[in-house]
Amino acid sequence: MRPDLDRPCRIMVAPNGARRTKADHPALPMTPVEVAATAAACREAGADSIHLHARDGKGRHTLAKHVYDSYMTHVRRAVGSSMRIQITTEAVGRYTPVQQMQAVRDIRPDEVSLAIREIIPDEAHESEAAAFLAWLHEREIEPQFILYSPDEIRRFHDLCRRGIVAGDAPSVIFVLGRYLDAGEAVEPRALMDYLAAYESSGIGAPTGRWMVCAFGREETACLTMSACLGGDIRVGFENSLWLGNGRIAESNEAKVDEIRQLVDSVGRARFARSA
Repeated sequence: MRPDLDRPCRIMVAPNGARRTKADHPALPMTPVEVAATAAACREAGADSIHLHARDGKGRHTLAKHVYDSYMTHVRRAVGSSMRIQITTEAVGRYTPVQQMQAVRDIRPDEVSLAIREIIPDEAHESEAAAFLAWLHEREIEPQFILYSPDEIRRFHDLCRRGIVAGDAPSVIFVLGRYLDAGEAVEPRALMDYLAAYESSGIGAPTGRWMVCAFGREETACLTMSACLGGDIRVGFENSLWLGNGRIAESNEAKVDEIRQLVDSVGRARFARSA
């Protein structure tokens, strides 16, 4: 695959995720006020968008509309229109595909991340998912499809070919690793297998935006490869607490700043942000 280094690089911060708490890092934001403050700091550090997880009163992951509304209101007050807000539909063992899709219909965000394995776990879910994805397309809500392996990429392209996934240039995110055991490491070169799956699918190289996130200590190395190959980047405490030098980061904004410098150093322009 020929790198498209002329494509501006999007830097999305994922500041908390669904599982980590302050026991993992004292600076991990959990409340709407904390997430909003983190969004503003990460915007100044170079992020153009935020991947938003909401927590209920007990700190648990939730897709409840009234909770998400609170988070989104606080973030908007903090950053205005200068950052795009992407909500998650992550199930975390609590939500069915029907509940995940209904949450999006209720919230109506700018963007939403959708795991193919959760929203369309099998053939029986395809018809309902197709109607939902068409609804997103009609309302110009941008989905980003989460793909955890080259095999999922091949299945995703089959869904596109059969019209289950609406739109001509879907946005995807490749996930390297997944809450790894201690001592297990992600190899940055694994990204090449994901891109090879795109090219061998019969559709060709990605025509929509593609992004990379990586779990664990090798996050920075994996994101470096993405930057060098023309991909976008998701970075933050959801995926890793470490900087590229092996030290624990002080904050999400420190991680964003590291990646922003990296993107600049390889000559990539950054994604334009609103005022």
